[in-house]
Amino acid sequence: MSRKDKIRVLMAKPGVDGHWRGIITVSKALRDAGMEVIYLGNQTPEQIAHVAAQEDVDVVGLSVLAAGHLRLITETAQSLKDQKVDNALLVVGGIIPQIDIPDLKRKGVNEIFLPGTPLGKIVDYIKTNAPQRSTSTLIQKGK
Repeated sequence: MSRKDKIRVLMAKPGVDGHWRGIITVSKALRDAGMEVIYLGNQTPEQIAHVAAQEDVDVVGLSVLAAGHLRLITETAQSLKDQKVDNALLVVGGIIPQIDIPDLKRKGVNEIFLPGTPLGKIVDYIKTNAPQRSTSTLIQKGK
């Protein structure tokens, strides 16, 4: 896949989940694969969507390892739509019960990576599925 510009990825933890090791590891793997990574840490779903819109990201990556995953991910997906960031790829990593995965995908999550997913699989998925940035799109957006 040929790209003229780096894939821009926003990584965040919705809510107050304090488990940060996984998101840092994935963020470094994406950076090492040539992507531009913006790491927000813990934020509200609305804050995540606001920054995603401001930064014109191609991908929003969420890490959820604590209770409230359905509400937090659903609210983030809705906030992204409200902010008109509905063309960005939305990926989630963390402790997500199998029973909740189909519902989250119906609500806008493109892919869910459970604990133990090889980093290469995450990198490949994003490289393959992130929206293309063309020079004309960047000019239209004033980049």
